[in-house]
Amino acid sequence: MNRLRSTRMSLSSPHIMRTIRIEGYTAEELLALPEEQLDGAIFTGGPVVFRAGSAEVLGEFTIRSDRLVVELAQIDGGGEGVLPTLWLMASRYASRRGLQEVEWIVHAIHCAQPNLKLRRVLERRGFVTREMPGHGKAYYGLQSVAPMSVRPHPTPTYGGAQEYPPAGINS
Repeated sequence: MNRLRSTRMSLSSPHIMRTIRIEGYTAEELLALPEEQLDGAIFTGGPVVFRAGSAEVLGEFTIRSDRLVVELAQIDGGGEGVLPTLWLMASRYASRRGLQEVEWIVHAIHCAQPNLKLRRVLERRGFVTREMPGHGKAYYGLQSVAPMSVRPHPTPTYGGAQEYPPAGINS
């Protein structure tokens, strides 16, 4: 099992009431890391353990075709919005990489101490219980990812000046 060491990760969003830090980075700092550094920290070929807020999370991250696969084996502690924060970050990351979906596999079905709040959050987000080949029953969710919005290039006007939006549009 690998432990994230050199890369600290964190999350913030206007949609999340409280900033959840993942290994110390804000969302903007995390997404601004060089791709090689971020990928090297999360795509290890095996499980990683990281701190998200007050929780310690055991998970594995892979890319299959046009899909980011997030498999969460254990979440100890937390309760302040770790899963929605991970949801947001996975979506942003997948969008930045041009991926179409995020596949979620959360092994929270047969825990020794079930987290009922986690189950409610998963069910509210549309997760279903599904038999996962080689893993047994798990919560499963498939999230479509919106492509990164790209602002169109400004249109040149007379005299070489640029105007955005072009004159006459939406006026």
